[in-house]
Amino acid sequence: MQPEPPLLSVDGIKVHFPIFKGVLARRQVGAVKAVDGVSFSVDRGETLGLVGESGCGKSTTGLAVLRMLATTAGTIRFDGTDITRLNRAALRPFRRRIQMIYQDPFGALDPRMTVGQLIAEPMIVHNIEPGRAARDSKARDLLAMVGLRQDMADRYIHEFSGGQRQRIGIARALAMQPDLLICDEPVSALDVSIQAQIVNLFQDLQSRFGLTYLFIAHDLAVVRHISDRIAVMYLGRIVEIAGREALYDHPQHPYTQALLAAVAIPDPDIEATRPHIAVQGEVPSALNPPGGCRFHPRCPRAVDRCKTEEPVLRDTGRGGETGRGQSVACHLA
Repeated sequence: MQPEPPLLSVDGIKVHFPIFKGVLARRQVGAVKAVDGVSFSVDRGETLGLVGESGCGKSTTGLAVLRMLATTAGTIRFDGTDITRLNRAALRPFRRRIQMIYQDPFGALDPRMTVGQLIAEPMIVHNIEPGRAARDSKARDLLAMVGLRQDMADRYIHEFSGGQRQRIGIARALAMQPDLLICDEPVSALDVSIQAQIVNLFQDLQSRFGLTYLFIAHDLAVVRHISDRIAVMYLGRIVEIAGREALYDHPQHPYTQALLAAVAIPDPDIEATRPHIAVQGEVPSALNPPGGCRFHPRCPRAVDRCKTEEPVLRDTGRGGETGRGQSVACHLA
């Protein structure tokens, strides 16, 4: 049997923000290369974790997949269709099938509307439930589905805690009956105990509805818990991608190794004996990224080749528990 094609396939996308100078005679003097040649795919029912430091381009990648930001180059295929250059009318059916969960649910939800109205609004926009009674009933059912009481539909968003607001945001996204959820740091603003509840909710909903997730985060413990595969970004590019266990047990890229070494282990005996990798300096500017390997100015293992030759993402030959190999962009791996 032929393998099923991925639900989402991203090939070499770039998102560059031009910088202009001058008032009367404006001219472009550079560009911030927020995303600079990113490729990955996500299978149906799979969770791909996207991790990296703040400013590496994770959220910009998610917004580009949603077509909320225009791409400078590359293609985005959703369910076999190239959506990169679709106009607004042609893109409309795909917008229903791709939804986003934001980091700040309070900022993403209108405080002037009741929770029931917030959940019902996208159903009106996409004509999913034409009748008001049917929309109200579905909104209450969705609240129950995410662990909230149905009578909360008559309240306003300021009456809820952060974890409850995130549940409301998830219910609103589910109202569209989506295939893909892009989760942009959905638990980073929550207490640790609430984080676990929301992550468990994501897993329950995935099992129930066959959802596919692109899970963007910087908390490596959360990403390991929820992801099937993990992609590591640095300065606008993916430097390593592998199955969850392969990445955590056998990281290949020096940046991935440094990220994992920075995670504290609550056992003092193990913490005292495990190796620690020191990364020097600050992340370079995306306005003028280094030549060759972008990590080489901070890499403790860098050689002359790293300064001049850009590494490509290649298969290391290691298998993965997901059936895909481990790929890394490093000359030394």
